[in-house]
Amino acid sequence: MTQEEASEVIGVARTTMVAIEKGKRQVKEDELIKLAEAYGRNVSDLVRSRPEIADFKVEYRGPSRAVDYDEERIEKYKAEFEELCRDYLELEEVTGSPMDRNYPPEYRVNGLPAKRAAEEVAQRERSRLGLGSGPLGDFRTILEEKVGLRIFYIEMRPSAFSEMYYYDDEVGGCIAINSLHPPERQLWSLCHGYIHFLVHRYQPAAYVEASRYERLPKRERLADLGALHLTMPASEVQERFNKILRTKDHPTPADLCILADYFGVSVAAITRRLEGMERLPTGTWSKLKDRGVEVRKIQEKLGLRSEQDLNQKLPRRYEYLAVEALDEGEITEGQFARFLRTGRLQARTIAESLRGHSEGITDDDLVDLDLGQQLEGSR
Repeated sequence: MTQEEASEVIGVARTTMVAIEKGKRQVKEDELIKLAEAYGRNVSDLVRSRPEIADFKVEYRGPSRAVDYDEERIEKYKAEFEELCRDYLELEEVTGSPMDRNYPPEYRVNGLPAKRAAEEVAQRERSRLGLGSGPLGDFRTILEEKVGLRIFYIEMRPSAFSEMYYYDDEVGGCIAINSLHPPERQLWSLCHGYIHFLVHRYQPAAYVEASRYERLPKRERLADLGALHLTMPASEVQERFNKILRTKDHPTPADLCILADYFGVSVAAITRRLEGMERLPTGTWSKLKDRGVEVRKIQEKLGLRSEQDLNQKLPRRYEYLAVEALDEGEITEGQFARFLRTGRLQARTIAESLRGHSEGITDDDLVDLDLGQQLEGSR
């Protein structure tokens, strides 16, 4: 609601609403009740003390013409992202459980070419987190538990939006991923946002997919290259690809699907990675698309399209803190449901499930699509 709309709800001038928001004019009881009804909140939600976020600034970059995406919806997702971060902070405050942070110093890459800087940052961070050169696996949990980031999955439309990133010293690192995207793209977006955290920590951003004809800013190229090296380290890609060639002269599309699944990336990403490493001819991915190779069907036949729980909106730690706050009487059942973004009945079910988990913790028939001839013909 705008200030004008809110002022109409309580029958005052907009300037009076501004004075109330700034604390220069005390809100009356009947006004408070009307505002709570208008916002669909309990009065207690409006009067209790909440953490302050000084300046939740998220910059937006994207297609060259602003009309290519919906500004109003962008602001809506930014507001949702900020509210989630504020709620997380509040749960930590009421339960006395601040986030443990294991943040590395901001990586300095001034003067280095983007490709070299991205590879160096990715390798050093993999080493710091003990990830070796294998697949990232459940990278969200790794970043939440080993680093101390706040990661949310929310629906963002238009779908050109991949992720939002925010940081300040009080709140810490926060990333929001578009839950409408497939798992492999979500992982890529998460890595992209993490590179921003490592290199551009104090430069908040919302990343929008640019068209193939637009040149990305240097910081975005670095984040893209960093995501590439995080998800697909050259040494591991090389080793896995060599294993394929030990039993055949050329890889098939099925092989590429299996390789992509191993690293948790798209088939397009692994194919282009192999092209960049000169293990596949340049343009292989374009040729596959032109010849109508249906990746999804291959993945389904190979049993590679299992559902992954990557679009859980709230971090598991956030949910446990909400249950703890409820059990300790710090929040009401209604507030608990609001924290979990669900109805009361569903909130009760979630609470029982989480309590149960907490108690438990303490007490080959491959598709033969011969890519060999295609690759041989392109050499």
